[in-house]
Parts: sequence; structure tokens; C-alpha cells
Amino acid sequence: MRASVYYMTTDCPRSRDRSVPKQGCEIIWILCVFCALILVCQPQQGYAQSSSQQAAKLIQPQDSSGGEGITSGQQRDGQHDFDFLFGSWKVHSRRLLHPLTGSNTWVDFDGIAIDRPIWNGRAQLEEFEADSPSGHIEGMTVRIYNLKSRQWSIYWANQADGNFSLPATVGQFENGRGQFYDQEDNNGKNIFVRYTWISSPEAPSWEQAFSVDGGKTWETNWTWTLSRSDK
Repeated sequence: MRASVYYMTTDCPRSRDRSVPKQGCEIIWILCVFCALILVCQPQQGYAQSSSQQAAKLIQPQDSSGGEGITSGQQRDGQHDFDFLFGSWKVHSRRLLHPLTGSNTWVDFDGIAIDRPIWNGRAQLEEFEADSPSGHIEGMTVRIYNLKSRQWSIYWANQADGNFSLPATVGQFENGRGQFYDQEDNNGKNIFVRYTWISSPEAPSWEQAFSVDGGKTWETNWTWTLSRSDK
């Protein structure tokens, strides 16, 4: 889900209907490795959050009263904002094959996702699996809530390269809409990346978009529509 691994991670339609492997000790091992990675990369993470905050300022969330933005004193507790994702999902994806090239060629594919709570819901582990014409993908997302900043940091890992992508994509929800930002290198150019989540207990949606002009305009290049598979 990153600019740097986008072409690998989005070539992933799914035609099979089997569950993502679930092994308790594997998940514990993954979380231990992830926590170690965060400790080792702490300075890098600080820079990542700074970059993400700069990106978020370009499109500042509006409060319900029509004010210019949400101040720190007005920030709400959002540690349960991703609770709507807990469970198993069928995921229909639409992907732009060649983002930031002027191309309008899209592909559609299906996958599955399983989301589990960690730390009483203040963190979340998601496993994603899909197949596409260019190959199979197994991906993992870890979302962590910061009680001090009241923001979520989102980390993506792809089984093919075995690394968590940094910087984190950072942001928060407002009125059921979550927006998360970071800055990345894409083919030698600095771009902004934006994730947008629309919360719903039965039919949430997600999209990824890139901006090459500092957040003035955005090109959507990947969308998810989800429906529950555990009911």
C-alpha cells in the first residue's frame, strides 16, 4: 500500500476463497518483530510522523461548526475508531495500473481480509490475501493508536519483501471519515500519500491517492469495498 511497493502490493486479485492462515504463535512472533523494529527505527519514525503531520496540514479536518480546524484541546478520543473493521471480510479492489502517468487503465479483483484487536483495541492487526494476473500477495497492516497525539499510525508489510514500510501513514477520524498521510519517494520524486477510510459496520470502504503538487490535487489509484464474510 505504499508508493515504494505499490506495483507489487496492488497486483493482487483474488479468485480463491480460503482463509488467511491463522497461527497464534506466528502472530505473537510478528508483533515481537514489529515492536523491535519500532524501537530500532525510533528516530526514523519521529521524522515520519513529522512528515505526515505536514501533509495533514495541507487538508486540515474541519470541525462540525464550520471552524478552520480542530485544535489539540478539541481532539476527541479515537482509540476505538477502527473497531468497525474487526472480523473477516471479502474485499473487492479496483486498482489503477500505472498511477501518476495519465493512464486510465483499471483492473478489478477480489481478496479477503481478517482484522483482529490488540491492546484492547488501541492497536489492530490485519491480514490481507489476494491473487492477480501478475501474482499472489499476502500482506499485513498494523495500526497503532497514540493516546498523546490521538492519531493512528498505519504500517504496511508485504510477505514478498518481509519488511514494514516506513514512514508510517498518520492521521485520524472525524465524523466517520478517516484520513491518513505521509510523504514518500516515488521514482525519484517526493509525493504525498493519502489513505481515506469510510467507517461502517457492514460496508466500509478505503482508498489510496497520490499527490505530486503538495496536496493541491490528488489522483486515486486503489479502492477497496468490503463486505462481511463472517455472518
